[in-house]
Amino acid sequence: MPTTASNTSTSSFSASLFRRPTALLAAAPRPSWPLASAVTAAARRNLSCQVALATDVSSSSPDAIAEEEAEAAAKIGAKVRVKAPVKVYHVMKAPELDLCGMEGVIKQYVGVWKGKRISANLPFKVEFFISVAGQEKPVKFVAHLREDEFEYLPSSD
Repeated sequence: MPTTASNTSTSSFSASLFRRPTALLAAAPRPSWPLASAVTAAARRNLSCQVALATDVSSSSPDAIAEEEAEAAAKIGAKVRVKAPVKVYHVMKAPELDLCGMEGVIKQYVGVWKGKRISANLPFKVEFFISVAGQEKPVKFVAHLREDEFEYLPSSD
């Protein structure tokens, strides 16, 4: 019997711990506009989840994407010269390398990926070679560029 008395006293003690005193509830700040309590109460009751199943970002037809991909595929392998002042910082052998005037080869077009248009800011992947003092072989690196940052060179074929 003593165990039941201790259980009831413990449970009433724990219940008083988790209950808010009425003084705290009365001192709660009131919303400045009258419908705020109704809106927050409604927001607490209604929880809506919406899932985006498909996006209409690309309004292009598959034919237009295929045409763009074929157009870009024709540019792959073309020699280009950088005409804009572009600095790259990812080449370890040449920190703060300015690409202006350098010549390279277009290796990839990344504006279309898996048949879908993506928002690549710098869609052309261009490969460059620079000679570094103290090394026999030139250092190869890749930079992503926009089409207005380089000019096509006539092919020597």
